[in-house]
Amino acid sequence: MITKDELLHLVGKVDDATLMEILALSPTFAEVEEAVLWAEGEADALAKSGHNLNGKAARVFEILTAENEEDKQSARG
Repeated sequence: MITKDELLHLVGKVDDATLMEILALSPTFAEVEEAVLWAEGEADALAKSGHNLNGKAARVFEILTAENEEDKQSARG
């Protein structure tokens, strides 16, 4: 399972609720790292190589991108 410090290192600045939601999944460092790559726009290249996102990594990706969507909507608002 990933530690809070490792999680912060990978995802950068996120709110405490997001951190807790991700930590509650008990993901591994590799799962979070994979989700972060996808969230940062590497999804197309990874998908083209036949690598699909699933399991905890997919859920972490959803959490991270949901926060980004909320930030975008707030900025428009």
